[in-house]
Amino acid sequence: MGLVFIASATASSSATLEFTSGIDSTYNEYQFQFVNMHPQTSSDFQFQVNATDGADYNDSLITSTHFRTYHRESGDETFLGYSDGHDQAQVAGYQIMSNGVTNNADNGCSGVLTLYDPSSTTYVKHFTSSFQNTNGGDYSQQSFTAGYINDTTAIDEISFKMSSGNIDAGTIYMYGVG
Repeated sequence: MGLVFIASATASSSATLEFTSGIDSTYNEYQFQFVNMHPQTSSDFQFQVNATDGADYNDSLITSTHFRTYHRESGDETFLGYSDGHDQAQVAGYQIMSNGVTNNADNGCSGVLTLYDPSSTTYVKHFTSSFQNTNGGDYSQQSFTAGYINDTTAIDEISFKMSSGNIDAGTIYMYGVG
């Protein structure tokens, strides 16, 4: 199995980055790679999908779990655990993948989101993500999110945004896994 490049999107003070084509029945798995996503204001990086013929990224219900680990630069604080408030239970809102991403010049987040079988019209769509970011300016944080999109309609669009402010910079690469 290998990655087949489909498309990319680069932010330049962008409210959202969206992929509105390229997600179809060609692949059973799609991978999105995020490189140096930098927020305009400190916020959370998140996603939501749109079902075929959908119009507004607010119809698909997500159930998820989110946990993280972090280590402070000074070495005096560490954490590993469940992160309530970043999970969802049948919510139509955007799903957080990386929380507390600071907008300092040397901060941001990078990671991977995998969407499984988005063209299925029988089953819900599962996803996993793993992100590394600087949190609060002096914490190295790794976040893990997994869940499902409770929609048996084919998914053909995906949107990414910060919870507040624009995506100042960064590039997203979309691949089919074949």
